[in-house]
Amino acid sequence: MPETLTPDQIAHYEEHGYLVLEDRIPAEWLAKIYAEIARFEEEAATMTASNERLDLEDSHTATDPRLRRIKLPHTISDVVRDLMYSDHVLAPARDLIGPDLRLHTTKLNMKSAGYGAAVEWHQDYAFYPHTNDDILAIGVILDDMAPENGPLMVYPGSHKGPVFDHHADGVFAGAMLPEENGLNPEDAVQLTGPAGSVSIHHGRIVHGSALNTSDRARRILFYEMMAADAFPIMGSMTKWDGIEDYDTRMLCGQTTKNPRLKDIPVRIPQPQPDVPISIYEIQKGMKKRAFDTI
Repeated sequence: MPETLTPDQIAHYEEHGYLVLEDRIPAEWLAKIYAEIARFEEEAATMTASNERLDLEDSHTATDPRLRRIKLPHTISDVVRDLMYSDHVLAPARDLIGPDLRLHTTKLNMKSAGYGAAVEWHQDYAFYPHTNDDILAIGVILDDMAPENGPLMVYPGSHKGPVFDHHADGVFAGAMLPEENGLNPEDAVQLTGPAGSVSIHHGRIVHGSALNTSDRARRILFYEMMAADAFPIMGSMTKWDGIEDYDTRMLCGQTTKNPRLKDIPVRIPQPQPDVPISIYEIQKGMKKRAFDTI
């Protein structure tokens, strides 16, 4: 029996590749995360360039500090780590891809009022192909999210289609243009909702987000995970330091050494561009962009 999702919600995810669950994260958790963000913003104000913890906006200066991503926040924030292991996050994931879950990565994307960076259209699976696609991202919506905030947008049902070419001039650029790949821009759906909502999107769904043009911040904390029997394919951008390390990433359930193979399309994200490993930097390799930049 499902822990938290209804049969209709599960069917919607399977058919369309996404869900939005309103009022999923209690207010006391949000308050603790806001305090952590403030701590990292103070750290960013002392920086002149991005580092292994914090990713700065291109427009960042010492007098006008601008933070666009907190990298792997579960490794540098006990609050983020504790929420990751809670049933607020894991229960819906178990309902969708089973009881045995392994962490892929975490990130806290910051879209500050008036300039928060866009993320070009892409599929997560293009970055990290695995032996099966029981892979999803849970996004904790930290601020009320409306169309003008640059919300996450998805192409419903695209998780059942091809893995599109994310290369430019033969080099992995981490993005694709929907119109050039048979997708109608009018079909894109915005995943909006009040603070404390959770969005869930399939690893193969085409998604992206525009600039935040509002006077309010738009911050979202992503926990990306997969079924424990999904193993990375050679050439994937998934970190691999051996099975012992891989097993430390188990979120719940039992580990396995038996990958489950599924007949699904695969592309390898190689060769890699000679830039820092950041989606923002990788996507600068595109010759044409879907979203405006500041």
